[in-house]
Amino acid sequence: MLTRAPRHPDSLHSPENHTVMPVPSQLLFLPGASGSTAFWQPLAGLLEHPAERRIVGYPGFGDTPRDPAVDDFDSLVRHVLETIDRPTAVVAQSMGGVIAMRAALDKPELITHLVLTVTSGGLDMAGLGAQNWRTGFAEANPQLPDWFLTFRADLSQEISRIAQPTLLLWGDDDPISPVAAGRRLLERLPDAQLHVVPGGRHDLAAVHAATLAPLVDAHLQRG
Repeated sequence: MLTRAPRHPDSLHSPENHTVMPVPSQLLFLPGASGSTAFWQPLAGLLEHPAERRIVGYPGFGDTPRDPAVDDFDSLVRHVLETIDRPTAVVAQSMGGVIAMRAALDKPELITHLVLTVTSGGLDMAGLGAQNWRTGFAEANPQLPDWFLTFRADLSQEISRIAQPTLLLWGDDDPISPVAAGRRLLERLPDAQLHVVPGGRHDLAAVHAATLAPLVDAHLQRG
């Protein structure tokens, strides 16, 4: 059942279960399909949490050179998992959110917290009213790997096993990942909070970094 979080009137909290997690010593930032490592720099710089920051680039995306070992989505997930060798909180946007959830499933002993912004979360976005953006994005970014157009991540059967405290950050003006997706994840995740930013779009985390930083810091203090 959804209840109002006391400090943020436009936040929702699903406290069905709460697992006590260790304090993260690494904050791992995962971009969306743009692969832009600059995307997370504003928020990373505003956070007060003392953990080391690490912003991951995806081989073949953005300015990150291709890697022959990364030739599909599963190998990209493995590439990211190699960076997780200590208690880690993962902060992820869009496509990165699916990778973050895979990390939580594959390395539950090391993933302490999740912060997911405007992501599909491995759900069927077409059924949630999302705009079909991938083809146009690939046409505008022809350097993207071929597999980007065809991969589909379905985590619908695994979501309920993600026990880490999860902060869901959405904007109410995002046709790519509408608030309905955040609400669906809120229903499925055992320990999640949803915060909706008025006027927020798909670049929510970069444009509204100053608004989101206190929410993320508070979330990372949850034990």
